[in-house]
Amino acid sequence: MTKRAIVIGAGFGGLALAIRLQSAGIATTIVEARDKPGGRAYHWERDGFTFDAGPTVITDPPCLEELWALSGQDMAADVDLVPVTPFYRLDWPDGSTFDYSNDEAALAAEIARLNPADVEGYRRFLAYSKGVYEEGYVKLGAVAFLDFASMLRAAPALAKYQAWRSVYSIVSSYVKDERLRQALSFHTLLVGGNPMTTSSIYALIHTIEKEGGVWFARGGTNALVAAMVRLFERLGGTLRLGDAVTAIETQGDRATGVVTASGWRGDADMVACNGDLMHSYRDLLAGHARGPMAAKRLARKRWSPSLFVVHFGVKGDYPDIAHHSILFGPRYKGLLDDIYRGGVVPDDFSLYLHHPSATDPGMAPPGHASFYALAPVAHLGKAQKDWDGAFGARFADAILAEVERRVLPGLGANLVTRFHYTPADFGRDLSAHLGSAFSLEPVLWQSAWLRAHNRDDAISNLYFVGAGTHPGAGIPGVVGSAKATARLMLDK
Repeated sequence: MTKRAIVIGAGFGGLALAIRLQSAGIATTIVEARDKPGGRAYHWERDGFTFDAGPTVITDPPCLEELWALSGQDMAADVDLVPVTPFYRLDWPDGSTFDYSNDEAALAAEIARLNPADVEGYRRFLAYSKGVYEEGYVKLGAVAFLDFASMLRAAPALAKYQAWRSVYSIVSSYVKDERLRQALSFHTLLVGGNPMTTSSIYALIHTIEKEGGVWFARGGTNALVAAMVRLFERLGGTLRLGDAVTAIETQGDRATGVVTASGWRGDADMVACNGDLMHSYRDLLAGHARGPMAAKRLARKRWSPSLFVVHFGVKGDYPDIAHHSILFGPRYKGLLDDIYRGGVVPDDFSLYLHHPSATDPGMAPPGHASFYALAPVAHLGKAQKDWDGAFGARFADAILAEVERRVLPGLGANLVTRFHYTPADFGRDLSAHLGSAFSLEPVLWQSAWLRAHNRDDAISNLYFVGAGTHPGAGIPGVVGSAKATARLMLDK
């Protein structure tokens, strides 16, 4: 008999895992609560504009291409990945800018423009980044840490690269200009990490981008999600949308299937969760002793911040505004302390501005442009605000005013459509604990074996995939977690 698997959640991790299982001959069903696949990579179509919820930065295309290659297919037949250059345009309040790319000569010129003395320091940082990339991503990125011994085996390599230090600390040892320190450390924010506390191992993100580039899926990240769904269904997999799992059924130390809100019951030999960790244990496993016990432990962990995102469409074309921009605020460490420690929602903020129609005009009606502006904010456990009401509306207005002041003059007069997405929405739509946007915070003591395990310790055929597992958030991270989890499931 063919083995049967159920994957809860159709985010990138769940889709990647389901593709691997189905490619290996496991009859796999994905059960997704929302009306569309994608998880955090949801999307909306409003007034002729297409808005991706995120993630919007696609790196390491080979990790995705491998999913098609499992069945001898070609990803390019299903989705068109377009290179983005510069990767990011960085902008500071003093008017200085920095175009971040993998063109060595151009990047050296950009560094020299800010501080000539840091060109050589950057080269040494790049060598460091390549080292941690080899040890932390190539060798360990798709390896499940199921026991402490596996972490001890990795410890010498991590110690060699001073993994106990923060990304910002390591960067600062190589370059002296504060703007360059920010330019080379902000990447951890893209996976929910504070540059001041996230392990220096995450400096490997720089090499992932430099070696593989930064890409955009024509039609938006949602087009990549749709391509993964088409591949999965061609392989014979089943996707069940709009029907939330309400319980994982168990018998002793085995998962036997799931029950959904509609009353549908699916039996399975294996169950994998791509949903929120706390929700999975506290709510879906409430009927098994393992659920409350694991939820109690998770409640003591540090959770990544949330996000406040303003999506907007405007009249006009803006060829001078890069696809990805980082608008740094007047503070860096102080702002990060507010978000990660104090739970303050400050009046000043740093923003990530996404302009997908710069690369793909089809993301907006003719003669128009689509954008979103994203501000990291404290999660709901630290900052209880009226996100659904007056405070949220004022915060969105303040973000748009800052974008207008910094890079988009006349925004208010040209605005066609807008809406915002808040920490409260993350909690409601994704069952995200505390409205966290990236699951567990990626600090050293919540990494590898100390992160959620890809296979549960007590229920032997219950598995986890996604941002809360090793290696963490971001498309390469969750796709890597799917590879690690699939290996465990296929070994059974």
